[in-house]
Amino acid sequence: MKVKSAAKINLMLDILKRLDSGYHSLFMIMQSVSLYDTVTVERGGDKILIECDDENVPCNEKNIAYKCAEAFFDFCKIDDRAVRIKIEKNIPVAAGTAGGSADGAAVLYSLNKIYSAGLSQNTLCEIGAGLGADIPFSLVGGTAVSLGIGDIIAPVKPLKNCRIILVKPDQAVSTPIAYAQYDTLPRVRHLDRVGMLEAVSQGDYKKICTLCGNVFEQAVEVPERPYIKSTMHRFGADAACMSGSGPTVYGLFSDYEKAQKCYEALRKTYNNTYICEPADKGIIELMD
Repeated sequence: MKVKSAAKINLMLDILKRLDSGYHSLFMIMQSVSLYDTVTVERGGDKILIECDDENVPCNEKNIAYKCAEAFFDFCKIDDRAVRIKIEKNIPVAAGTAGGSADGAAVLYSLNKIYSAGLSQNTLCEIGAGLGADIPFSLVGGTAVSLGIGDIIAPVKPLKNCRIILVKPDQAVSTPIAYAQYDTLPRVRHLDRVGMLEAVSQGDYKKICTLCGNVFEQAVEVPERPYIKSTMHRFGADAACMSGSGPTVYGLFSDYEKAQKCYEALRKTYNNTYICEPADKGIIELMD
């Protein structure tokens, strides 16, 4: 079975508190974008096997896709765990755009179909939530509020059709380290969560753009972030913000011509520059 799994951006990411479990209680407004990994899952072999065309992705039990497969089999009490998982990467690695989570979600979705397990989307989200805060959203996709440890998903009105520029500097950010750095902040400037909820519930693009924000920008050092954001604004971005724990910065553009010019300017400096659109699904089935 072959599927495409979408990257995401955070229109808003706020951290409410650190939980006793060590996880953090989150408030996120998530948006799928039309940048996809392709994941193929087939039965065969004698164990869970991972293959990937990106040398930066571990092809062992450290891979989120592997962990998701293992968790699926454990939940369903399935002993026949002979599957091959092939990942074709387009979403940058360690970028704050849910690349690993998208792959994990694709595996959960595919295994549920291949083994005719009949698990609901909610159940798949529950399995995935313990492995990555973005996995439940990657299963649902579109535009949504994500709460708790990422396990509570509430779809909202779709983001209006716009262009989205993604720029990943030549830097990797470890999500656990990002949270650890956040926990050391003496004070945090939290975001206007109520205002953003009103904006997304009404599909108010202009208001959404004024409220885009990410508390990780206060904790995670990305030296090139100010330059990228200022360049996006200079070319007419309606909003520019970091996604996830970084380092990727995105810009929202209602003017497609301005977006194209910004993309062409930034890709001269940054190899990992992408132009895409809002996507209404997290996972799309492909013909074999």
